[in-house]
Amino acid sequence: MRAARLTLGPLLFNWPAERVADLYRRIADEAPVDGVVLGEVVCAKRPVPARALAEAVERLERAGKEVVFATLALVMQPRERRTLRELVEQADRRIEANDATALALLRGRPHLVGPYVGVYNEAALAVLAAGGAHRVCLGPELSLDMIGRLAAAALSLPDMALEVVAFGRLPLAISARCYHARAHGLHKDGCRFVCGRDPDGLAVDTLDGEPFLAVNGVQVLSGTHASLMRDLPALRMAGIDRFRLSPHSGDMVAVAELFRAALDGRIDPAEGQRRLASAFPEARFANGFLQGGAGKFWLDQRAAATVG
Repeated sequence: MRAARLTLGPLLFNWPAERVADLYRRIADEAPVDGVVLGEVVCAKRPVPARALAEAVERLERAGKEVVFATLALVMQPRERRTLRELVEQADRRIEANDATALALLRGRPHLVGPYVGVYNEAALAVLAAGGAHRVCLGPELSLDMIGRLAAAALSLPDMALEVVAFGRLPLAISARCYHARAHGLHKDGCRFVCGRDPDGLAVDTLDGEPFLAVNGVQVLSGTHASLMRDLPALRMAGIDRFRLSPHSGDMVAVAELFRAALDGRIDPAEGQRRLASAFPEARFANGFLQGGAGKFWLDQRAAATVG
């Protein structure tokens, strides 16, 4: 069994530049993560904190962490295609593809695949590997059984590793329409970047007042925060050795430390989940997808094992 590794996924939210810089300073200096994915995934209109990201690359790599650049999850406009092509042609670090446009441009060179590219069977995994993919972050809706089958298939593919999203609101859908702008009576072209008002997404309730989803610009996220902390032993037994943490408000260094301690066997995963819940008292946690149920629910583990 390979050593477990932690990745900090791309920041999905529209945060001010100084807040972005502070996040990556702390991650570089304090967080026990092995790699960080940088770049705008959700909306090409958002202001890019170029200075903060440049500092982040230098500081993260100096701390020994792998830096990967992510692409948009939905490429629509000619300017977005041009920006993507420039990234692929000029980047001197690995790129994580999040849509078919990026996959086409990256074909034949080593790259990663993000959770926005649906991988639901062994054949799809083999096609991606043939195109140069060597790491795939699986979509959040897969069950443990399906993850196990994909992990078994990955063993026959050269240098292929699988990753799962283990913490944070789950990316469910992305659209050409901006839900955030519409909620504030604005058009997408004149959105005034209102998504920046909600640093963890805008909570959406049903007509009956029940918590439902969250919107983040053009993106739909889960209303709950996923946590696979208690499921780490089962995932390790299924063959998964990479786990992704999605940045949110709150102490992401503490999140990384808890997951690292659970993976290393220094704390029991159930205790890790209790501490995680204490650190994020307003979050509603869920792991339903992994257990083969509705994603919004917290379900008991179906298997128990010891983290190796």
